[in-house]
Amino acid sequence: MSESRAAPTGPVSGRSGDTDRMRARAVWLYYAEGMKQSEIATALGTTRVAVVRLLADARRRNEVRITISAPLAELARLETSLSSRFGIAEVILCPSGDGGSDPTLSIAAAAGAHVSGLMKSGMSVGVGWGRTLHSMLPFIEGRTLEDVRIISLLGGISAARRFNPAEFAWRFAELFQGEGYLVPAPALVDSAETRAALIERCGIGEVFEMAAALDMALISVGGIAAEATSFRTGHLSEAERRDLIGAGAVGDVFYNFIDAEGRVIDHAVNARTISVDLADVARARERVLISGGAEKVAALRGAITALKPTCLVTDEKTAEALLAGA
Repeated sequence: MSESRAAPTGPVSGRSGDTDRMRARAVWLYYAEGMKQSEIATALGTTRVAVVRLLADARRRNEVRITISAPLAELARLETSLSSRFGIAEVILCPSGDGGSDPTLSIAAAAGAHVSGLMKSGMSVGVGWGRTLHSMLPFIEGRTLEDVRIISLLGGISAARRFNPAEFAWRFAELFQGEGYLVPAPALVDSAETRAALIERCGIGEVFEMAAALDMALISVGGIAAEATSFRTGHLSEAERRDLIGAGAVGDVFYNFIDAEGRVIDHAVNARTISVDLADVARARERVLISGGAEKVAALRGAITALKPTCLVTDEKTAEALLAGA
């Protein structure tokens, strides 16, 4: 969070020594006049490095008071409120745009910077899928790490070329020179019997076992609207979507459709899903929930209840809606 420029305590008068007077002038020119450090150096007949030291010394001596601008203060208030209300250790909010603008890119940028700092050698990281996570990739600072395993938490979506779970898992693994582990099956199969056979006989169970002992999980949720990624792929029909709504579904996590309380609903679609159980994801040491938008508020609230994330990255309007619903 950046600091806003604010008025200093004022020029220091009555001090002895040229250094005190120069420091007071530097403080005034920088904070009150808004001059650049290079401009101050010219005005005072010194170097930019000397100006930086003068300003730092003034801060150390408490000769300058910094106030946070109102919008940033509001974000901090919302972060604290969400953390307290839902028991989330860390909440990261990005400002929302005007009107009903899509917050996906802003959330992705904030999440990418945060996830970059969380990655360490020796980690096992489970990853979901979706537009928000995919949009996060350009904002992640990749580097070479040792013994990193990236595990996809659900099967593939052949129709979703851009947001395919396998595509995201591989690209994320490449950013850290890690090993990628994919689920060699579709995210949705034709029956519960097919699901059981694939897990037992085709090596999928081994991947799921790895996902039961994660250091970190990157999680995104999907809404229940027709425009949601889960339905745009064509895997589920409009009739199935309406049936899911009738059964109480408010959205999904890795194609596990949940109700407003975060419970996986009793529905045939969930019986056909090739994905890691949410109970296993909830055991990950770090659980980073990354989503936002008006259409996902109910699903986010359910996911928070089910997964108890250690970190939530979203936008301010979604945060306000979460608190209002709570």
